Amino acid sequence: MEEPKSLDSLFKEKIFRIPDYQRGYAWVREQLKDFWEDLINLSEGRSHYTGVLTLKLLPASEIAENTKEYWLVEDHSYKVYHIVDGQQRLTTFVIFLQAFVDLCKSLPDFSGKPANEIFISDSLNVDELQNKFLFKTKPTGDRFRTYKFGYTMDNPSYEYLRYRILGEPGAGSIQETFYTLNLNNAKNYFTEQLRGLHQQEGLTGLQNVYKKLTKRFLFNEYIIRDEFDVFVAFETMNNRGKKLSDLELLKNRLIYLTTLYGDDELDPASRNSLRTTINSAWREVYYQLGRNKDRPLNDDDFLQAHWTMYFKYSRKTGKDYIHFLLDDQFTPQKVHKKVERNVQLQDVEEQSSSHDFEELEDDNGETGEEEEMTVVSTAQLRPVEIRDFVNSLRESAVHWFNTWNPMIADGLTDDERQWIDRINRVGMAYFRPLIMAILKAKVSPPERVEVFQAIERFIFIAFRMSGWRANYRSSEFYNAARGFDRKEISGKEIVLRLNKRLVDTVDENGAFISTYFHSLLTKRFASGSGYYGWSGLRYLLYEYELSLLNASRQKKVDWFDLLKTPKDKISIEHIYPQTETGDWATAFDAIPEESRAAYGGSLGNLLLLSMAINSALQNGSFDVKKHAQFDSMKKKIRNGYEDGSHSEIEVAQSASWGPSEILARGLKLLRFMEDRWKFRFENDQDRERLLFLKAGEQK
Repeated sequence: MEEPKSLDSLFKEKIFRIPDYQRGYAWVREQLKDFWEDLINLSEGRSHYTGVLTLKLLPASEIAENTKEYWLVEDHSYKVYHIVDGQQRLTTFVIFLQAFVDLCKSLPDFSGKPANEIFISDSLNVDELQNKFLFKTKPTGDRFRTYKFGYTMDNPSYEYLRYRILGEPGAGSIQETFYTLNLNNAKNYFTEQLRGLHQQEGLTGLQNVYKKLTKRFLFNEYIIRDEFDVFVAFETMNNRGKKLSDLELLKNRLIYLTTLYGDDELDPASRNSLRTTINSAWREVYYQLGRNKDRPLNDDDFLQAHWTMYFKYSRKTGKDYIHFLLDDQFTPQKVHKKVERNVQLQDVEEQSSSHDFEELEDDNGETGEEEEMTVVSTAQLRPVEIRDFVNSLRESAVHWFNTWNPMIADGLTDDERQWIDRINRVGMAYFRPLIMAILKAKVSPPERVEVFQAIERFIFIAFRMSGWRANYRSSEFYNAARGFDRKEISGKEIVLRLNKRLVDTVDENGAFISTYFHSLLTKRFASGSGYYGWSGLRYLLYEYELSLLNASRQKKVDWFDLLKTPKDKISIEHIYPQTETGDWATAFDAIPEESRAAYGGSLGNLLLLSMAINSALQNGSFDVKKHAQFDSMKKKIRNGYEDGSHSEIEVAQSASWGPSEILARGLKLLRFMEDRWKFRFENDQDRERLLFLKAGEQK
């Protein structure tokens, strides 16, 4: 390995490409911050060792005439390299330079000037910088750009880098993923850092940081020999920066396996087709995982869920799924190892008149000829198995996205969207692989909805009301995902199983056995929180709020707002406050002081608000809470119950608020639970017992 090289030296007559088996740009704020601090804190006269840049030289003969690289290779002695290791650092370098260029162009001193008149130093202008590190423009003919660094065309980030980051004009619609979001975030991050540096140190600060980056950030350059296995090198190399995800490792492994088959099992055209299928599948997977840019989905969660649905479920925790995929299923040994199977072939023999006599001579009626057997060798892991797995992965990614984002999903009915959304709100538990399998299957929307309803009911009763362990029956329903995907069980069978597993809480006649629920609530009231500390409260009150909607009423509360809990703001209010004031003491004067806390935490006293309020306003009287609050400038500082959520408006119909109103509303909410989740409490006495209010105190 040669002496470390500066980026200034590395980019001479080289074109870098990130190959299809590589992941997209994975650096986030933590890595960007480290990069910036390494750069800005590099003292004068010192260099920063950045690591090894591992490259694979592409023979000039493989650069086709119709590619944008060809004119530089053919006429200007450029060489094209695939980046095996170091792409995250090199991508960051290029993004940084583009942010640097854009900022320089935007400075007032350079406004309106062409690139060749914007001088970064006495000897270097922006046009020369772009030619050295970013792109060369073909001087004749079509005059297109050839980028010195970029992705291969089959990478989903290819167009985003060109048009959105490097500023090439003429972009149409461009697919975005969370990898492209990372590219955009990196550019924004460096733009702001450079702008701040310019404000502090002027153009001199920008000149210094440019020199540090291009001349004193050093790489060791290592070129992989032709005979060296580039895929194995990529997989086993210790990547500096963010560790490869399991999904990224699997893609590399599958592409590698396509190179191991002989032409008798995978001819060149089929090999190329399979590789294209893999790339296309991963492009779709990454698109779906990053489709909601505000809430991108985790690579490995999806891969594990798909493994559960496609192959098997294991009780083991951690990395059992990727060990199976890389060490058992998709291994080079399975391609090298041949499976022999006997094939019976018909003996073909030329007919002649001698056969007439030979047949007569066989006294037993047998010709004495045996059918010939031959042996055919095939790989233990066939190419079609890779293709089937990859196609399933691609298709499943769409439905994985839909399980997380049903309200913006394509191809679902309104009922399907609503019920998947409910399951997300109540807590998906371990049902996501099963729901993905149900969405993937060719079944009718009503059949899907029936299963979704049963899942939501099971989660609410088993986990929210009864407090069962989070992994209760998990093996059964993980395996049900695989069974449903393989068409071994139906939706109706899953519904029957879900209902059967609730028999300890809801009997066959629908009677609710409240022992578990009462025990769970007893602990909450003993701690002083009551229903306010119950994990199912927000979901129950939100579902009740939705039940009050009709065609003439608009939705006033969004579930996402209930999850925000900034300081001094709440989304569920104690109508009768936890800190009692004079007005409230009068309303509860018949209730012993030791019993009043139970009223505060009882179900009927808890109200879903349409917007967060300042906690200082909670202690006002009921009459004060019913009406909007204004400051001295007549600006509304909070809604009153009368113009709040539909639940608030309902409460505002009461003339006063005391023990009897809390009991009545609590019973109403429990009856709503019965109707909504299809069970029934034993009687009013059982219901009152669950409200933790002493009988007769309300009168």
